[in-house]
Amino acid sequence: MKLILGLGVLIALIIGAVLAGFYFGQRRLIYYPDMTRGDATIASTFDLVRPDGVHLRGWVDRPGQSRALLYFGGNAETLQQARALLAECCPGWTAYLVPYRGYGGSDGEPSRDAILTDALAVYDEVARRHSGQPVALVGRSLGSGVASWVASQRTATKLVLITPFDSLSHVAKSHYPWLPVNLLMRERYDSADWLRARTQPTLVIRATDDEVIPSKNTDALLLALPASTRVVTIEGDHNNLSANPAYIEALRAFLR
Repeated sequence: MKLILGLGVLIALIIGAVLAGFYFGQRRLIYYPDMTRGDATIASTFDLVRPDGVHLRGWVDRPGQSRALLYFGGNAETLQQARALLAECCPGWTAYLVPYRGYGGSDGEPSRDAILTDALAVYDEVARRHSGQPVALVGRSLGSGVASWVASQRTATKLVLITPFDSLSHVAKSHYPWLPVNLLMRERYDSADWLRARTQPTLVIRATDDEVIPSKNTDALLLALPASTRVVTIEGDHNNLSANPAYIEALRAFLR
């Protein structure tokens, strides 16, 4: 009996340690800013100072265009490739690419609430610079959640969601089915809830072999989007689909 009780206590301690590790360490599991340090070596042309003193440093490409495009990158995405791709597909837009706090050359530490608040501030600055003109939002992977939040709070002329999901907590549940993710997840990005009933023109780009975002999570998001949503499926996986020429063509056709 003592042995059984001892094993029970040991198992309970192990489970508790795993759950505590996920709860308190989930930001380390979600955000990978160290992989974007290369962006910090590229001179910034955009610097927005937040109320807490954090500088968000990024780039403004093709300044002087009336229309503005705001790009929100993926979790470990350096933004230089995105800059080149946007230059190729969207020459008629002034593009703004601003690393999240803690990413690239931006100060601070990433968290959902801070990233979402920062994203609205960046949008407001872009809208101020392009007063009365169209502002499009493009978000890839994690950035699709950020773009979804901004689109739910501000006016987006067009919305592009690349390898998107319905909720980051649902994606985590797909990868960790044995964890009570819904109880533990604090860094939620509930894109489907945010975009439900929104009607802006929307493009969804998904990969045929996405190993990061399960297909069912993109399907669930599509159920919340307008029936007019354009869906383009591209050969490739979560990280390399942008190397497919069809990726550029889909963006060019939608953002013409």
